Amino acid sequence: MEWTDEGIVLSARPHGEGGLVVSLLTREHGRHAGFVPGGGSRRARPVWQPGNLVEVGWRARLAEQLGNYAGELREPHAARALDSAVELAGLSAACAVLDAALPEREPHPAIFEGVSAFLGTLGHPGWPAIYVRIELGLLQELGFGLDLARCAATGTTEDLAYVSPRTGRAVSRAAAAPYKEKLIELPGFLSTGGLPGDDEELRKGLDLTGFFLERHVFWPHNKPLPAARARFMETLTLPSRA
Repeated sequence: MEWTDEGIVLSARPHGEGGLVVSLLTREHGRHAGFVPGGGSRRARPVWQPGNLVEVGWRARLAEQLGNYAGELREPHAARALDSAVELAGLSAACAVLDAALPEREPHPAIFEGVSAFLGTLGHPGWPAIYVRIELGLLQELGFGLDLARCAATGTTEDLAYVSPRTGRAVSRAAAAPYKEKLIELPGFLSTGGLPGDDEELRKGLDLTGFFLERHVFWPHNKPLPAARARFMETLTLPSRA
């Protein structure tokens, strides 16, 4: 059994004498793990950093085996993020969430394209908003998509300000007034398609997606949200985001 594909490195952990077990988000084969002989060497290790785009070949005797990877670096996204603590934290969070949430060996081409776009925007204004939309897309792909286009109570598309924690549907400010304390705030950039006005609005977006990821994806498997995501949230409180 063998194939070639593009992949985004999600994680890499040491295994054996100098090897790595690498988890990739591949374009055609989904989240897929493989063993990289010698991947932990000084020369090879930079290739297998989370966030990097690689071209890989996978080979195994049987389809259900771990198999071996051989690959070449195509885009060094990890190295490009090293000069910014918040960008590196965002990249690490995205990789950790996807690695923990996506089922193994199940293709999700829309997620692959979305993450590729996200990685390409690092260093440019607006990339944190794309991170939030990656998590929204992940919920959609896993069957837990949120309906943020119109009010669940009135059908209006105007002044959407909250989300029902029970249904994942948006609620307008007027309709939510009697029970808004029980709802989750919907930041404006997620209903209008723009960018967050400030870090507080961005954090509200992350709180929203985090709530539904915990409820539908992680808690049913007795797992918390990855620690890398919490560290990303912490970087957004730093006085200077560099």
